[in-house]
Formats: sequence, C-alpha cells, structure tokens
Amino acid sequence: MNNKVLMRRFDAHKIAIVGIMGALTIVLGSTPLGFIPIGVTGATTMHIPVITSSILFGPAVGSLVGLIFGVFSMMKGILNPTPFSFVVLNPLVSVLPRILIGIFPYYIYSYLNHVGLKKAKIALSIFWLAILGYLGHGIFAAIQAGNTMSIWVNSGLFILVAAMALLEFSKLADSYQASLDKVIAAIVGTLTNTVGFLGGVYLFYGERYVSLMGVDPANAGKTILGIGIVNGIPECIIAIILVMAITKALGRK
Repeated sequence: MNNKVLMRRFDAHKIAIVGIMGALTIVLGSTPLGFIPIGVTGATTMHIPVITSSILFGPAVGSLVGLIFGVFSMMKGILNPTPFSFVVLNPLVSVLPRILIGIFPYYIYSYLNHVGLKKAKIALSIFWLAILGYLGHGIFAAIQAGNTMSIWVNSGLFILVAAMALLEFSKLADSYQASLDKVIAAIVGTLTNTVGFLGGVYLFYGERYVSLMGVDPANAGKTILGIGIVNGIPECIIAIILVMAITKALGRK
C-alpha cells in the first residue's frame, strides 16, 4: 500500500515537472527569448528546458518536455506561417528530434559519470578540435574566395569556440571542469536538435528549402550544413552556460 502511495506521489511529481518545463518551453517559444536571429534562421533556446529535464529527471520527463517543444513548433508553423513553415508540418522534422533531445543527454550524462572525468575531457577536446578545424578551413576557403562576410562569421565563431576550449585548461575554471559530464550532455542535446531538425529538412525538403533563400538547389547540402554550423555553435555555448547554471541551482552537481 505504501509503495503504491509513493508511486502515485512520484508520478505526480514528474507530471508537475513536465508541466513546468513544458510551460517554460512555450514561453520561450512565444517571446524573443526563445529565438536569437542568426542569418536566415534563428538560434533557439527552447531546447534548454528539454536538456535540463533530461539530466535532472530522466529520459521519460525529458522526452515529454521535448514532445511539447515539437508540437508547439508545429502549431506555431500552422498558426503563424512563414515561407519556411512547411518544414515543421512534418513531425519527423519538427517533433521526433525534439523528443530525442530529452533522451540522449540523460544517457550521455550517466555514462560520463560512470567512466570518469578524464575520458570526458578527452571526448570534449576531440569535439572542440574538430569544430576548430572545420572553422579554420572555412576561414581559409573564405579568404581564397574573397567572401568578407564569411570570413567575419567564421572568425567570430572560431574565437568563441577557442575560448570555450581554453576553459578546459584554465585553473580558474574548476567548476567547469568538474561539470564536464553536463557540458557534454548539453552539447549532445543541442546537436540532437540541430542535426535532427536540419537533417530532416535536408532529407525531405532540401532543394525547396534553399530555393526559397535564392540558393542553387544543387548546393542544398552545403547550405544547410552551413546553417547548422552557424546556428549550432552559438546554441551549444548558450546551452552549456544555461544548463550548468540551472542544474547547479536545482542541486544536480
């Protein structure tokens, strides 16, 4: 009998968390706080409550908050359509990746807790080096092409990523280093959103999507990849900062 009472209380607690985090997601999506304009799209912060829910309360709660994120995104596309809104009418693009945001960070966080800080640092270092290498190549290619805007964008992102990478080796960043499991979980959750959404856009609507931007459909892959890089890096950095702050405030160390 006592076990049943505890289970009901536990379930009620999870339902309340889903409601609170889901409401926060909707508030972010309904205000300028939810989207930071970058180029033709926007870097979102709506994934932050989903990642936080996953780390703190597990994949069940996280996936439900992600479902709210996805359904809200779809409904916003229906009620306030733009020329690009057709992509969110497909739940494989707008809903499924958002559900997965609520699942992957929990398991990454749990795994890194198990394997320890050293392996987490190695994994994060490889990630930062890969991004820096890609951006460095982008700067070189932009210089050769004489594309001033691309040079500035790639250079700015390079500096941001380099600054985040240096935190790993800074003695002033002990709290950051002690929270690498959350840092990597936040990155994985963000990339799940970026790769899942834009990957779906490319798979189902790539040529049509870039045509609306005035881009040659033959360059759909490169264009969407570029959007992913330009949006994904700021989103990762925002997620790292906010997820660490929120989980610390709520007691997950």
